[in-house]
Amino acid sequence: MTQGITREMIQEKITRFLAQVQKPGRYIGNEWNAVHKDWDAAEVRIALAFPDVYEVGMSHLGMRLLYEVVNRQAEYIAERVFAPWTDMEQRMRAERIPLFSLESGQPLGNFDLIGFSLQYEMSFSNLLNMLDLAGIPLDAAARGPEDPWIIAGGPCAYNPEPLAPFIDFFLLGESEEQLLQVLALVAEHKKKPLLREDFLREAAQLPGVYVPEFYQVTYKTDGRIDKIERKVAGIPAQVQKAIVKDFDAAAFPERPVVPYVEIIHDRMTLEVMRGCLRGCRFCQAGMIYRPVRERSPETLLKQTEALLQATGYQEVSLTSLSSGDYSCIQPLIGEILDHYQAQGVNVSLPSLRLDSFGVRLAEQVQKVRKAGLTFAPEAGSQRLRNVINKGVREDHLMEAAEAAFRAGWSRIKLYFMIGLPTETWEDLDGIVSLAQRVADLGTRCGRRNITVTVSASSFVPKSHTPFQWEPQDRRESLREKQQYLRDKLRDRRIKYSYHDVPTSFLEAVLAKGDRRLAEVLRAAQRHGCRFDGWSEHFDEARWLLSFQEAGVDPEFYAYRRKDYDEVLPWEHISCGIHKDFFVTEHRRALQETLTPDCRGGTCSGCGVCNALAVDIDLKG
Repeated sequence: MTQGITREMIQEKITRFLAQVQKPGRYIGNEWNAVHKDWDAAEVRIALAFPDVYEVGMSHLGMRLLYEVVNRQAEYIAERVFAPWTDMEQRMRAERIPLFSLESGQPLGNFDLIGFSLQYEMSFSNLLNMLDLAGIPLDAAARGPEDPWIIAGGPCAYNPEPLAPFIDFFLLGESEEQLLQVLALVAEHKKKPLLREDFLREAAQLPGVYVPEFYQVTYKTDGRIDKIERKVAGIPAQVQKAIVKDFDAAAFPERPVVPYVEIIHDRMTLEVMRGCLRGCRFCQAGMIYRPVRERSPETLLKQTEALLQATGYQEVSLTSLSSGDYSCIQPLIGEILDHYQAQGVNVSLPSLRLDSFGVRLAEQVQKVRKAGLTFAPEAGSQRLRNVINKGVREDHLMEAAEAAFRAGWSRIKLYFMIGLPTETWEDLDGIVSLAQRVADLGTRCGRRNITVTVSASSFVPKSHTPFQWEPQDRRESLREKQQYLRDKLRDRRIKYSYHDVPTSFLEAVLAKGDRRLAEVLRAAQRHGCRFDGWSEHFDEARWLLSFQEAGVDPEFYAYRRKDYDEVLPWEHISCGIHKDFFVTEHRRALQETLTPDCRGGTCSGCGVCNALAVDIDLKG
């Protein structure tokens, strides 16, 4: 598709119809702080690709970070590309316009690398569709020297196997330093070209680089994996993730692009810490981003000043997996408000601890407008909260809710999961009871227009967690549980929302799948699957047809319990945590036994600090 098409031709064509598609601002580029470099002078050019719509991708801190990290280097160019919405794609295909970058308008085929961010399994179909729209062969083996290297990273790269045939190599872990090493290798390769296998062999020596074609997977007659073996000498048997050890000195996007259109998180973002040691057994992020590392308040204040000057935003979000656990959170908020509140700057906390301390923090930053508060009990009973290692009790929730109501809040959201391992109907009754008690408490506190929103998502087992051996609850059971809660939550003060069951089922299949799912993905792209994370575009029938055509039973992946000694599809991928730790945690879950947070002073023995040679202060 890209042959003979120039950026000038692309620009001339899209100008004719751009005003006729939804939100043209998604495609025009030239936003404030966008970086434009001399294309011809660059040694290496990478397109940072986010396989979702512009508003979602532009809200992702990781993409902002890598964009600035690469563009700080004079010899490299990083440009952005997102999945075009369906109306734009239709016009592009009709006009034979290949997918292009925002900054220069260059077809993606002209880049040296295309780097995909894998945040959500339901975006896999978009990745394939973007390659197809760019005119780039889907299969790595079918690409020639003139094609870009297709790489990918992000949380979904910890089980990369469903995408293995399509990706030249994956970047596992934190890429701020890792990506620059890759670009340096590509620059060297352009000066002294190597055969494809020789280049990939060198790439595989870099920290966290996984080359799927160098590993062979064989299967048993019952469909389980027999073994995963190296096909090439000198590469690691298990690829260890890359990590930024000095987080306080790590790069940070101080001049982020300011979009023309409203995005999901349209504000400044400060990453106060990385990692979480609370150890929730369902939470992949809490495992793969270990260990906990913090930025100093002094660094964060400097970054706040830089962001204010570069963007004009008036809201700064203090982000992490659990911002309330940041050791200096209260003085940091006080410093930011003391310095900038007079300029109209406010602070937001997207993740709060379920306790009164979290409410005090929210009160500190929401003095004028009392936006709703969200708490995550996750489960309705203490027994099940112990199973998942959610170290909170019902009295924590009630104390936090009372503090919120008395401080002026009227809207509280409670986040739960259904289908968790060992769940019973009594656990669902606990969800109803908790919601009712919170609503009654609000009434007793004299609040008017109380709204308690109960959000119940379906549990999806993920790789590199203690629940990676668990099956997903069957769809018939999940629907029955959703209806049960709907019938019980009849109070007008309580709103109830839940996730689509077929979407959660497909997410579980892709999250736990192996290389055989690649044929399913190929068929799904051919049948028009895209934007599967969007309810208006998810088409279950197309996916079921794709499984049928590929001869793959999706229930084999979603509903089958695995044994501890079974070879997992991600056995050769390491996040730094010992498999024995996951086994121990799974057994402790079945015994309803809690494992305390390491930062209380007692190491839980996950092994990540030793594996990655990182020193942390357990009492930090």
